[in-house]
Amino acid sequence: MVEGPRYIRVHPGDNVAIVVNAGGLPEGTVFPSGLRLHQRVPQGHKVALTDISEGEPVIRYGQIIGYATRPLAAGSWVDVTAVRMPEPPALDDLPLATAVPEPPPPLEGYTFEGYRGSDGRVGTRNLLGIVTSVQCVTGVLEHAVQRIRQELLPKYPNVDDVVALTHAYGCGVAIDAPDAAIPIRTIANLASHPNFGGEILGVGLGCEKLLPDRVTPDAGRNVTSLQDHRGFSAMIDEILRMAEERLARLDQRRRVTCPASGLVVGLQCGGSDAFSGVTANPAVGYAADLLVRAGATVLFSEVTEVRDAVHLLTPRAANEEVGRKLIAEMKWYDAYLRRGGADRSANPSPGNKRGGLVNVVEKSLGSVAKSGTTAIVDVLGPGERATKHGLIFAATPASDFVCGTLQLAAGMNVHVFTTGRGTPYGLAMAPVVKVSTRTALAEQWPDLIDVDAGTIATGERTIEEVGWEIFRFILDVASGKKRTWAERWGIQNDLCLFNPAPLT
Repeated sequence: MVEGPRYIRVHPGDNVAIVVNAGGLPEGTVFPSGLRLHQRVPQGHKVALTDISEGEPVIRYGQIIGYATRPLAAGSWVDVTAVRMPEPPALDDLPLATAVPEPPPPLEGYTFEGYRGSDGRVGTRNLLGIVTSVQCVTGVLEHAVQRIRQELLPKYPNVDDVVALTHAYGCGVAIDAPDAAIPIRTIANLASHPNFGGEILGVGLGCEKLLPDRVTPDAGRNVTSLQDHRGFSAMIDEILRMAEERLARLDQRRRVTCPASGLVVGLQCGGSDAFSGVTANPAVGYAADLLVRAGATVLFSEVTEVRDAVHLLTPRAANEEVGRKLIAEMKWYDAYLRRGGADRSANPSPGNKRGGLVNVVEKSLGSVAKSGTTAIVDVLGPGERATKHGLIFAATPASDFVCGTLQLAAGMNVHVFTTGRGTPYGLAMAPVVKVSTRTALAEQWPDLIDVDAGTIATGERTIEEVGWEIFRFILDVASGKKRTWAERWGIQNDLCLFNPAPLT
């Protein structure tokens, strides 16, 4: 536990630190270093360690996060109004593959109990998936899913659940626009997710622009179109008939021992705060290194939360081609934001700022800690599927729901989600492991947080100890030996496609 006033200074060159104590500290508090607070500073917010002149760099993580908008005396609260955001790193002159990490020593002997598919990929859950080609069928499908859960699932105890892949796409869209490839491949890759065991069912309408065969494997056998049926009851009967055929086959699936290399773990943060970059994200980064050493695939994402730290990542690219792909995704997103009249200053959120983050630069530096220390072996565009083992950057927006959807499309079978402010976020298609940045949040939400990384800030545990806990918890969750809190409560956010293409 924290005894007396305490702050965390991440790097010896930092001229600011964050307050650790729950509830913050009042004006006049004196730290063991002799620093005295000039005003109250909330928990997680920054205090100036030295006098900082107007226009002088504000430094955290050993990096410039901005420039002081006014003189800041040592002991001052460095709030969001005190820091002017710097320009983003220029993309054309970044070093590529100049500091590629050496391959880490293999971590052998770690396995989990998973569902091996005919294509070699491994599922962590056994689900009946029903994919839609157009939003028009959602209401009918929701009724059918309710019937499936009530009438059919009890007959097939080895099937965990039925998941409807519904979305706001499929008609009234520019189906042949270049950027339409993003939502279309996302839906198609969601439908082929290993947790569905190849037994996907497709439901279309019959007049949509997105033809079902573009998103459903073996569409001739697996798709029913509502306009082919005589009335609502006939539609439901046919969906239930086709669902039961697939449930009977899914019920025959059994878990088998699989090497940890069968894991595809997505990393994400949401409801972030200033502790994210010093507790939860570094611990997840340590776990990411363990997963890579064990042969697994690890995805980190969120373009706007990488953009301002990209200069730290391109040297880690496994080769120049990977580095160029990373830069290309940054450029594409810069252009996407400009088309919408926005820029990176739209991130962070008001809640992030209440948690102590002053701008997206500071947020990015904490966010990339999730990626650990290994080489980046590949870069995926939005909605693309991972085909390599190791650390991969999967380009996505920072929105929790969109990022989660795109990581599922990449093949993610376990999700690790760090949070400081707290969110009940969950996914139906894969388990979500929730890691808190602060012990106060874990105590506030004991039945929503799976791992408390806040003990790193209080000195009770190390980054390495929490990293190993997360790694082992991932293996247990993947095996079905443990269920996350989100699974136990059945918390499931809707899928949310990323569609930068025009509507018509």
